[in-house]
Amino acid sequence: MAGLPPGDDGARQSTALPDEAEARAALVLTLRQRGVGARNVLTAIERVPRRLFLPARHHGLAYEDVTLPIECGQTLSAPSMVAYTVQALDIAPDHSLLEIGTGSGYQSAVMGHLAERVETVDRFATLTDLANRRFAALKLDNVTATQADGFDGLKQKGPFDRIVVTAAITAVPDKWVQQLKPGGILVAPIGQAKQPQSLIRFTKSESVMTADTLMPVRTVMLQPGIAMTL
Repeated sequence: MAGLPPGDDGARQSTALPDEAEARAALVLTLRQRGVGARNVLTAIERVPRRLFLPARHHGLAYEDVTLPIECGQTLSAPSMVAYTVQALDIAPDHSLLEIGTGSGYQSAVMGHLAERVETVDRFATLTDLANRRFAALKLDNVTATQADGFDGLKQKGPFDRIVVTAAITAVPDKWVQQLKPGGILVAPIGQAKQPQSLIRFTKSESVMTADTLMPVRTVMLQPGIAMTL
């Protein structure tokens, strides 16, 4: 596996330096204060070096609870948003997951500490290539990023116990429902661009999808297709 891009060299190791370990612990405390109660999720977040998933110029903000820009004009969600989303998935150690929208790969890595297998797709090859390098650096061999049209899901690797979507959609595509196991959970932001959106948890029974609204959110819309550049 190729090395990480310039600027990421200092963050290749999963073992935290003393100052970084302290920063990760402080972040976990912040998340607890903001209502994240799932101990396994907090432990996973503390184990993942968020700095590794950011351009070097943003390393100083890696453990702040803020959204930050990444490659291809995309963003890395605030840790609290990642924590709320992953907590809503109720991941078990034997679960297989599909993530629609890899981005930096940070949320994928967090889930990789909780699930048996994580498949993540993104329309940008640059993002999936970078994410796979980061997963390799962290020895997360159960997490794989693939360039694909997120609206198609990843049928060849399904069905999945959990599906999570990192950008907003107006409705859940039938292809995703078909790739979700009975009893499975799908978490996604639902709404229109530049309009109020909600993070919703869908649970699949044999015949229907039931929905629970979790919290208001605001994020970009999921784009169809595969990006040919960047």
